[in-house]
Amino acid sequence: MNQFDKDDVLAQEALLAQTKPAVGRRDVLKSVVAGAALMAVGAPSVLAQGKTLRFLNAEPGRDSVRALRVAAAEYEKKFGVKVVIDTVPPDDAYNKIQSSIAAGTPYDVGTLAFAGHVLLLAQAGKLVPLTKLVQRHKWGPNVLFPIKDENYWYPYDYNFCWMYYRKDLYQQKGLKVPTTWDQMAENCKALTEGGKFGVGHPVGANAAAQWMSLGYMWADGVRLLDNNFKLIVDNAEMKPKVTRYLDFMKKMGPSMPSGMTQALFGTVLGQYSGGQIAHAPYAGRLIEVIEDKAPDLVAKTGFFMYPDSAGSGQAVNHGYDGWVVLNTPMRDESLKFMEWFVDNHYINFLHSAPLHMQPPRMDVYDDIRWRAHPLIEKHAELVDFMKSMLTRKDVAIRSIDTEGPGVDLRPGKMFETFAICDAIQNVLYKGMPPAEAVDIMAAKYRTVL
Repeated sequence: MNQFDKDDVLAQEALLAQTKPAVGRRDVLKSVVAGAALMAVGAPSVLAQGKTLRFLNAEPGRDSVRALRVAAAEYEKKFGVKVVIDTVPPDDAYNKIQSSIAAGTPYDVGTLAFAGHVLLLAQAGKLVPLTKLVQRHKWGPNVLFPIKDENYWYPYDYNFCWMYYRKDLYQQKGLKVPTTWDQMAENCKALTEGGKFGVGHPVGANAAAQWMSLGYMWADGVRLLDNNFKLIVDNAEMKPKVTRYLDFMKKMGPSMPSGMTQALFGTVLGQYSGGQIAHAPYAGRLIEVIEDKAPDLVAKTGFFMYPDSAGSGQAVNHGYDGWVVLNTPMRDESLKFMEWFVDNHYINFLHSAPLHMQPPRMDVYDDIRWRAHPLIEKHAELVDFMKSMLTRKDVAIRSIDTEGPGVDLRPGKMFETFAICDAIQNVLYKGMPPAEAVDIMAAKYRTVL
């Protein structure tokens, strides 16, 4: 490794990927290697010819695509600059951006849903700071992920995960909203009968499980990394907490439908809207789905945050999406477009998934244009609940890929091992003692740190 490589994090991570043993689905490591390849490509030779911006969108919903295309058409009409909107599934966005750079035809604006990807591209010199644009507004917590005091992305929504429940079934059974794990497990047990189940938590080795099933653990104060990115999940303070969480998940097991190792995001939406489960973890999308598919459930649905074991803490699992501007010859024009877009069409874009796209910008919650959407007006109680996650000091906002004191690749690599999912499965389906499952989980995490 030459001196240039020693100074370059992508080259270092690429070497690390070649020397470390394989670990599960390693999208992050693949990203690092591919990111290093970007460094070798250098500046693209064929870039925007004429006034055309290429925007990679990763919100494939019909209304979201339409909102962007309407904005693009208006921008072209006002300023004579064509904005081409390409759309891919969220999981494909980073690879699409990488391949566009490698091909010498990079996108000018892109969508990313993983802070580690922003870090990789920023450190490779492929992104333009958006700090001035970001600093125009006040933001909610844990969403900007600054890199050396610069902001390289513009977050457009949170994707917090919390719990929904059937209020009508609670009333029939005389149940109360749970504030402890024991109450949650007892409620789920009481609602499991006649082919119906108390709750649906994915437990497979996938992103759905890590988004929808870990909130209880965060509420109980579990931390995986300390402020120096040292793994502490198996130390004297954390191991008993994780062991207690695994015991709780084992207790919940009989209240879940079979096949939850194969469950993904849409599985839980279908189980809840179909009446199979009485509790479902999700973000605002669940309300949008039952408004469309099962409107009789709308008035019967309540919500709460993940409780802790003792009744003193609450949590939501973290998630987020944002836009980046790439360092192309069109970067100045891209910055002008982004400034115009967030001033004139950001709220229209949020309205394309009005309850699912939770604004990270605090001013939006008081904007009468945003509040004018019929679903936001109708579900004002839910919207206030969602906003409270940003303003209350007693709500833990956590996720594996945002563990540690700041944005870093290490928690992203831990996310891709799915070691916590393995631990849940070992306890639920193999009868492994939780303490042993924690040891195996910690060992797997250490292989990527």
